[in-house]
Amino acid sequence: MKKRKIITGIDVGTTKICTIIADADEAGGLRVLGVGINPSKGMHKGLVVNIEEARESIKKSIREAEQASNHKIDSAYIGVTGRHVTSINNRGVVAITRNDRLVRPDDLKRVMASAQSIQVPGDRKLLHVIPRTYLVDGQPGVKNPVGMHGFRLDVETHVITAAMASLQNMVKCIRSVGIDVDDLVLEPLASSEAVLSDDEKQAGVVLADIGGGTTDIAIFREGSIWHTAVLPVAGYQLTRDISIGLGLPFDVAEEMKKKYGSVMPVYESKMETPTAMSQDGHGVSYQDLCDIIRARFEEIMKLILLELPGTDYSEMVPAGLVLTGGSSNVSGASTLGHDVLNLPVRVGAPIDMNGIAEMLRDPAYATGVGLVLWGARHEGKRGVWQSRWGFGSAFRGLATQLKKLFW
Repeated sequence: MKKRKIITGIDVGTTKICTIIADADEAGGLRVLGVGINPSKGMHKGLVVNIEEARESIKKSIREAEQASNHKIDSAYIGVTGRHVTSINNRGVVAITRNDRLVRPDDLKRVMASAQSIQVPGDRKLLHVIPRTYLVDGQPGVKNPVGMHGFRLDVETHVITAAMASLQNMVKCIRSVGIDVDDLVLEPLASSEAVLSDDEKQAGVVLADIGGGTTDIAIFREGSIWHTAVLPVAGYQLTRDISIGLGLPFDVAEEMKKKYGSVMPVYESKMETPTAMSQDGHGVSYQDLCDIIRARFEEIMKLILLELPGTDYSEMVPAGLVLTGGSSNVSGASTLGHDVLNLPVRVGAPIDMNGIAEMLRDPAYATGVGLVLWGARHEGKRGVWQSRWGFGSAFRGLATQLKKLFW
C-alpha cells in the first residue's frame, strides 16, 4: 500500500478563510479529506489589520476542516497577496568549469543562487525565485539543462518579493493557533495550479483572480511564469459602489450583488421597470444595480489590460484571459471581458480532484485548491521564504507540542 502524506492549504482572504486538507500518495495522486470555510475578519485587501480577529477566523476554519477530515493539522501552505507584493525578472549566470563540460544538478543550484543575489531592501523579503528558462552557451528555450554539454549556464527567473512586516503578521496569526508554515505562496501562482491547463500556459495566458480585496494577476508564456501583479480593486469595491450609489447598507449591497448582479443584464424578459429585492425588504432598480457593477467591472478589465506590455495582445497571450475568484461569478463576466479586451475569456473553476466537494467546484475556491496542488508539487522542497528566514522543521515540533497543550 502506498504511503500517503497530509497536505493542507489555507487561503486567508479578505472575505473568507478556506482551509483544505488533502492527502497525497507517492505517485502524486490527491484526495480531499476535509474543508473548513469561515467568514474572514481582521483582514483588508490581503493584509492583516487586526491580529486577534484574523487569528480567530483562521482558528474556526482550521477546526472545521479538522473535524470534517478527522485529522489534526501540523503545518500548512499559506496564500499571500496584497499591494506590498512586487516582482521583477532577473538572470543568473555560472561557468561550467569541469573538464567534461557536463551540466549537473549542482550547477542548477549554483545558477539559481546567482539569480537570487539581488539587492533586497531591509524591509522586504524574497518570496519566490522561479526559473523561467535556461540557456546553455546562449542557446535559449532549455527547460532542463542537466546532462547537456556547455561552457556557460544562464537562467532567467521571476523574482517575487513582499513586505517583511506583512509576512510576519500573517505568520504570527497562523502560528498562534499551533500551525507551522510549510511555505508562503503568492496566491495567483496557487490559483494557476487549480484552473490553468499546461496548454494554456504554453500558448500564453493571463490569469486574473478577482477576490474580495484584491485582483491577483499572473501571466504565463511558453509554459513558465512571465509576470505577476496585485491590483487593489476587487469585489469589495463592487459592493461599496452599490452601497454608496444606491444608498444601501453594505451587507444588503453584498446580498444584492450576489443575488441579482450582472454585467450583461437582459431586460427583455423582465418588467419594464424591474426591481431587485433584498431579504429585509430593500428594493432597488435592477438596471441601476447592474449598471454600477458593469462600470466597476469594466474598470477592472482595463486595469488587467494595462499589465500587458505592447498592444498586440492576441500574439502575446493567444489563450486569452482566465477569470477566477469569487467576484468572477458575476453573471456575464466572460462576455464583458471579451468585449473589453477582444481576447478569448473564460471563467475558471478548480480542476477535478478525488474527494473534492461539489462546493469547491467554484472559482471562489481556486486559491484554496491551488495551495494544496502547489504543496503536492513542491513537497520536500524548501521555499525561498522558508530557507532564507530559517523557519521550518525546527519550529514544527514546537507547534505540535503547543497544539497538544491547548487542543
